[in-house]
Amino acid sequence: MTLGDITSPTTVLALFGLIVTAIMLVRGFSAAVFFGMIITSVTGIMTGLIPLPSQMISTPPSLAPTFGVAITELPNILQPEMFTVVFTVLFVNFFDATGTIIAVTKKAGFLKDDKLPRAKQALGSDATSSVIAAILGTSTTNSYIESASGVAAGARTGFASIITAVCLFLFLFLSPLLEVVTDAVTAPALIIVGVLMASSMGAITWDKMEYAIPAFVTIIAMPLTHSIANGLALGFIAYPILKIVKGDYKKVHPIMYLIIFIFIAYFIWLA
Repeated sequence: MTLGDITSPTTVLALFGLIVTAIMLVRGFSAAVFFGMIITSVTGIMTGLIPLPSQMISTPPSLAPTFGVAITELPNILQPEMFTVVFTVLFVNFFDATGTIIAVTKKAGFLKDDKLPRAKQALGSDATSSVIAAILGTSTTNSYIESASGVAAGARTGFASIITAVCLFLFLFLSPLLEVVTDAVTAPALIIVGVLMASSMGAITWDKMEYAIPAFVTIIAMPLTHSIANGLALGFIAYPILKIVKGDYKKVHPIMYLIIFIFIAYFIWLA
């Protein structure tokens, strides 16, 4: 990775959006990320960097071509050669969801003694949505790290998620309007989300290498491999090994040792 073209008009627009959003956050605007995206979009339209939508309303694409295909193809999916594929999808989805849920609930202050109350229900909800999405034939639905921006604005009870769901339903019919939400508009919001998440790193015990090294490996591997799951896998491999070296192997749950071999097999398969 190297420094990109910071003179590119779209890059300048993204930097403008980042600065505007940062100023509003510093000034205490609770919905700074949302208004930052609106200001960036309007600025992009006014400068000609973002074209106006071709239309306002459109009919959502039909689910007929994909609805229920996963069920009809189930016998083929259960073939032995598909087990690795199924495991990989399960692995990525589970750890993406786990990492996201832990990060967001940590930011919201829901963790108690580093444990998430009703974690079973949270993961169950995520898993159920993934199954329903597969039946509908859409892309996998799971928890998104962008929820951190809602938490930062004060969301705590889940009501904000209901409002988000209603807005998403409405935009099934207003999807042409989303043409103005380009990468230059979303990039500043995602950078701010990264800032919100980075605050959790202060809770890492950096003076103990058996914790610091796995944590750093996990953190740095996520952007370098473009995968939350890969970062978590490398961290899960490093942590038990370092605990064994230190002589604290009894403090590691036996399941962690099993996970080491599963993750190593996963990376060998990817290679």
